[in-house]
Amino acid sequence: MLVSFALSSVAIFVAELGDKSQLLAMTFATRYRAWQVLVGITVATVIVHALSVALGFGIGSALPSGWVELCAGVAFLGFAFWTLRGDELDESGNAAVSRRGVRAALAAVTVAFLLAELGDKTMLATVTLATRHDWLGTWLGSTLGMVVADALAIVAGLLLARRLSSRAVRYGAASLFVVFGGWMIISSLPSIG
Repeated sequence: MLVSFALSSVAIFVAELGDKSQLLAMTFATRYRAWQVLVGITVATVIVHALSVALGFGIGSALPSGWVELCAGVAFLGFAFWTLRGDELDESGNAAVSRRGVRAALAAVTVAFLLAELGDKTMLATVTLATRHDWLGTWLGSTLGMVVADALAIVAGLLLARRLSSRAVRYGAASLFVVFGGWMIISSLPSIG
């Protein structure tokens, strides 16, 4: 188990560097609190990597990745619109909206990461590792590797947010969502059609 844990954590950490989900983590860090982004990423990673290990361990690669990627692309375009719209609070509803805001932030990050990671190289790497190594060590190691790599992206996003105006951050984040969404939609079309 220790060998599979170490191997999968290092392999997934390296695979995640420069990946679209790391850029997504950076983008979300400019919009939400760091802990919200980290919790959302962790929840999504635990789920996706559990699915990956199950696929690798038991049934092999059976997800219709083209359709999953198309849905993810459309969701990213929705996130772009949501980012441009912004979140405005008035003082009277601040506490209630804050609670809803935390839930909405966690849901947005979790869903975006779930969609971004389905069929991604880190998911496929985890499936591959699970075919040859201990399932529990692979699941825990791949989850840790992914969360650590994305935590680094959150720090980078926080540094960017401090140096840029909120308007620049909002338009930059929306632009990244449009680019990722468009790229996912375009790259899904050959496998669907």
